Amino acid sequence: MNHKITFKVLLTCGLMISSVVELFAQERSFPYSFTLESPVIIWVLLVFFVCIITFFSFFVNQKAAKMLSQEKQRRKKGVEEEYKQFYLNQLNVQQIKRLLSIKKKKNILSWILVVLSVMPFNIYAQTDSSEGITRETIFGQLPVVITILLILIPIIFAIVFLFIKTKGLLSNVEKNRRYKDAKELAQFLQEMPAEKIEKDLVEKEKSLLYTLRHDELSGAAAPKDERGILKVLGSPGSPVVSPKKRAVPRPKVNPELSKLVVWYLISATFWLLFGTTVGEYIGIKFVAPELDSASWLSFGRLRPVHTNAVFWGWASLGMLGLAYYCVPRVGNAPLFSIKLGWYALHLINATVLLGSISLMAGVNNGGGEYREYIWPIMLLFGVALGLTLYNFLKTIAGRKTGEIYISNWYIVSAIMFVLVIALVAYLPFWQKGLGETIVQGYYMHQGVGMWFMMFTLGLVYYFLPQQLNQPIYSYSLGVLAFWTQILFYTVIGTHHFIFSAIPWWLQTVAIIGSVGMVIPVVAGTTNFLMTFKGAWFKLKDSYTLPFFLVGIIFYFTGSMQGTAEAVRTTNLFWHFTDFTVAHSHLTMYGIICFFIWGGIYAILPRLSGQEAPQITVGAHFWLALVGLMFYTVPLMYGGTLRGLMWMEGGNFIESVTFMAPYWLWRAIGGSLMWLSHIFFAYNIYKMVIVRHEVSIVDKAISELEKEN
Repeated sequence: MNHKITFKVLLTCGLMISSVVELFAQERSFPYSFTLESPVIIWVLLVFFVCIITFFSFFVNQKAAKMLSQEKQRRKKGVEEEYKQFYLNQLNVQQIKRLLSIKKKKNILSWILVVLSVMPFNIYAQTDSSEGITRETIFGQLPVVITILLILIPIIFAIVFLFIKTKGLLSNVEKNRRYKDAKELAQFLQEMPAEKIEKDLVEKEKSLLYTLRHDELSGAAAPKDERGILKVLGSPGSPVVSPKKRAVPRPKVNPELSKLVVWYLISATFWLLFGTTVGEYIGIKFVAPELDSASWLSFGRLRPVHTNAVFWGWASLGMLGLAYYCVPRVGNAPLFSIKLGWYALHLINATVLLGSISLMAGVNNGGGEYREYIWPIMLLFGVALGLTLYNFLKTIAGRKTGEIYISNWYIVSAIMFVLVIALVAYLPFWQKGLGETIVQGYYMHQGVGMWFMMFTLGLVYYFLPQQLNQPIYSYSLGVLAFWTQILFYTVIGTHHFIFSAIPWWLQTVAIIGSVGMVIPVVAGTTNFLMTFKGAWFKLKDSYTLPFFLVGIIFYFTGSMQGTAEAVRTTNLFWHFTDFTVAHSHLTMYGIICFFIWGGIYAILPRLSGQEAPQITVGAHFWLALVGLMFYTVPLMYGGTLRGLMWMEGGNFIESVTFMAPYWLWRAIGGSLMWLSHIFFAYNIYKMVIVRHEVSIVDKAISELEKEN
């Protein structure tokens, strides 16, 4: 690498950073509207462009250096034998035939050095005399942001054009060098006596003309496949993504059960799109709070629409749909009643539909988070779960296996717990004063841990061994995790209200229960990861296992994060900030959603016989994962700083304006997650819709049958 170029690049980056620091070191004095505390978008783009130009400079410099190096090495090869060995071995048959009648020449040096230097530049903000607009806030104003983005558009095209032209220049230089090398080789060959190279050329021609008969190993006999082992491979797969293994054919599933499962998953996908579209909209409102003025589109009404739609519509229907496949399968028995399954599906869809309409109309329970649906609407959900519980218990009772597999332990327990949780949350007898707060903590945490988490863990105990084609590592660890989760998780709800008026002993019990959750989490994570033992190589060939692996990782990290949040010290600066928002998405999205997606991609191809395009499955996976990181990491960082501001006695409104850039990252991450759901819905469509293709063989046989 040229040291002068390196010095210029480092100098440019240093001056750039110093300019950024100078601009950001100003004190905020402008009230929050649609301004950013720091012009994140602009500076990220500028740094991005500088990196592109720097990379481009390095590329050109390396290319020129490589050409010079090759030329120097070639100049050192003045010996005829080296030329002969280097060039003659590359001749094809036609070239050899031409050389045997005509002789040609040697090499001349041609090189060019192209250096593109990035000159340092500074950005100086002009201070407007308008009230409230400062040197810092000027770049956060919406018109200025739009103007700079418009200016950057031609710069982007100029960089791309410069890159293309320079690459073309280097290609022409390389072409000219090769032309000159050809002339030198022609002169070299012309000057050499023919008898000196004729022998080598004839031997080279003979070796090039040699071909295999292609039956050296198999012989000339025609192949016979009496046992049906051989098969014709299809397309090698997409050239863009690594090809994955297709789903292994399984025994036929009852068509009626298959139809029921598919409609559960289709309904779940619809509510995922609906709920996250609402979430995407309210996420954008964090950076553009005056986006609309309609009451039914206000944040206070749309936020519960989002949470309840993804809770009861997407996640609940997705889990139940997978369970209708899993519960009969592990018991080796048919589902007790498909009709009851349809009743439950219609009731849950009605719950989410009526609940969303009522919330947008301003009709809600008003008692607490995640229980905003009024009780007559939530009663429909309870009835649906009651029917499902009865259906599953009767199915398990008719099992043909000796014991109840652990998946059914988790699934049935989850349904029992959610019925109890809903009754506790909606019955009014203890909903007075602090009692309502305690019930809220109980309901909120049990809904996540004893319904969603318990249920999906049961699904993983079935789908993970099935996808790896090997048994769960330890049944005993599964039983340990099951009972310790019931023991500890049911008492941790009030850790959301540390330092409140709730009795101190109850807060302490919640903290102890939170710490105790280390046992089931470590036991479950160990069990799942050890199930991968000896089968990690299958990960690269599967598009379902990455979803399960990501869910397992977040199961450990998200749950341990919850334990860390429960301690009184961290509660001081983490609770009631955006850190808890990040934590809830890390668990509900990173664990629950990824587990459900893995299960759906595992069974739908077996029910329909069709698989989604691998490239869109990959797009779904990576957009969801990267979007989740963009969403949670900035919120955790900004939430921590915001909590520290509160502890230092800072102004609340200042802490709101402080979060603006982190909310922008929240909107970006949420947009990527929402886009991944579009890909997921497309994948569902490709796996469900049957495309009838004419089989040539079937058609030919049919024609023969008609003739006979």
